[in-house]
Amino acid sequence: MKSKRFEALAQRPVNKDGFVKEWAEVGLIAMDSPNDPIPSIKINGGKVTELDGKARKDFDMLDIFIADYAINLDNAEKVMAMDSLELARKLVDINVSRKEILKLTLSMTPAKIVEVVGKMNVLEMMMAATKMRARKIPSNQCHVTNLKDNMIQIAADAAEAAIRGFDEQETTVGIVRYAPFNALGILIGSQVGRPGVLTQCAVEEATELVLGMRGFTAYAETVSVYGTEPVFMDGDDTPWSKSFLASCYASRGLKMRFTSGTGSEVQMGYAEGKSMLYLEARCQFVTKGAGVQGTQNGSVSCVGVPAGVPGGIRAILAENLIGMMLDLECASSNDQTFTHSDLRRVARTLMQFVPGTDYICSGYSSTPNYDNMFAGSNWDAEDYDDWNIIQRDLKVDGGLKPVSEQDVVKVRNKAAKAIQALFRELELPEITDNEVEAATYAHGSKDMPDRNVVEDLKAAEELISKGITGVDIVKALYKAGFEDVAESVFKMLKQRVAGDYLHTSAILDKDFKVISAVNYANDYAGPQTGYQMSKERWAEISNIQNAVSPEDF
Repeated sequence: MKSKRFEALAQRPVNKDGFVKEWAEVGLIAMDSPNDPIPSIKINGGKVTELDGKARKDFDMLDIFIADYAINLDNAEKVMAMDSLELARKLVDINVSRKEILKLTLSMTPAKIVEVVGKMNVLEMMMAATKMRARKIPSNQCHVTNLKDNMIQIAADAAEAAIRGFDEQETTVGIVRYAPFNALGILIGSQVGRPGVLTQCAVEEATELVLGMRGFTAYAETVSVYGTEPVFMDGDDTPWSKSFLASCYASRGLKMRFTSGTGSEVQMGYAEGKSMLYLEARCQFVTKGAGVQGTQNGSVSCVGVPAGVPGGIRAILAENLIGMMLDLECASSNDQTFTHSDLRRVARTLMQFVPGTDYICSGYSSTPNYDNMFAGSNWDAEDYDDWNIIQRDLKVDGGLKPVSEQDVVKVRNKAAKAIQALFRELELPEITDNEVEAATYAHGSKDMPDRNVVEDLKAAEELISKGITGVDIVKALYKAGFEDVAESVFKMLKQRVAGDYLHTSAILDKDFKVISAVNYANDYAGPQTGYQMSKERWAEISNIQNAVSPEDF
């Protein structure tokens, strides 16, 4: 006889997930590996001669980069001598300001910062994140992709995502040569929805940089760094080459951040027996040393690895917090799907959702998950109402807002017509009225007609070879009668010259005013301080359409 209770439990979605016991030797351990180094630092003549138990003669390239560029040495020996539990308590204490904390955390070594966050449970980390987030106002980012690389659908989905509240939007491609069209689709659609939304096209780094320099995109984040030397070498990269690439973006007025996350080194087979969190801390220090304003972390596309070991989701929150402790903008993942369990995927997100991060999701799928080309998202278009109601239930600003069907149809239609007109003016392959109609009402690519892929790819390559830039896009949109969209794209191009949105945690509002950690710094110091939801914002969140009103009776 078998227990019917256990038979029922075995069928639950969570038991379809993969789990593994800790195996420190290969890095399958979230935190506190017995092989993690003991925190230490020695400084002679203004140079680090020992870092976390390793003499300078034994440094690998990450140690050299971190020692020379990522640690504030003026205060380092004093901070390293402080008790880690005392430092953890300062992070939670509402009477110790973020400014005061940064004087300490920016002088820590990777092993020390990991030891400090290791003293905290998830509730305490959430309390610390509330204070340590760089920008006062939390926000959200979405993915806008589809299986067919259909730029009309991308434009329509981007427009809808913009009115739903996303401040950043990211696309990618199934076929690499489609990148210029997908970048155009998300650029045009987002500006139709809400002027000032930042967009990117995540592709191979050289192509991504070209698209940015042409004015097709506004930011980049898929510039990956790793926590061990062999993984860097596998990608033909070093911290210095990544720093050079970062300077290329910044010098052209493009906002960017590095990407890293717990589990990547395990996945690549070069974890060196260290904990996932310690290796991720090294990535964060490389990011800081490179002078990059922010980080996309939270395991990201490797989330299945930490999610399979004990305490792995706690380690993901810890790595988000470490990014904030290094004064970096934190786009805190919550993107790639990792579980069959709806309960588990919501639990994984609440730790960033409740305290708020600069971007709670760095890839909420604005499409059904079958269209998500980033391997599926933890949240997708079919979860919009759930997300909005969770915001309403908890009175938490998760960056989104309810919208009416009428408004969505209207904005999707305008976006589809705008890219149709742009293609016509630039003499690109025709976008038919039938395609515009389909994109207006589509849920996903299953609702879209097929296009001539060969013709599109040839035209996309010609678009680049002809030297088309953002200025040409502005002219074409204006000539086609979409003056307001042309103006928004033009204002986005002007941001490259001003450079204000290169500041830490910068987003743009609908009037192209920069909101960043410089002019909207997080000043949380306990109840009724820091970010407080306005009455208008609360009304926006609370007034969902399917709520019964007293006037209905």
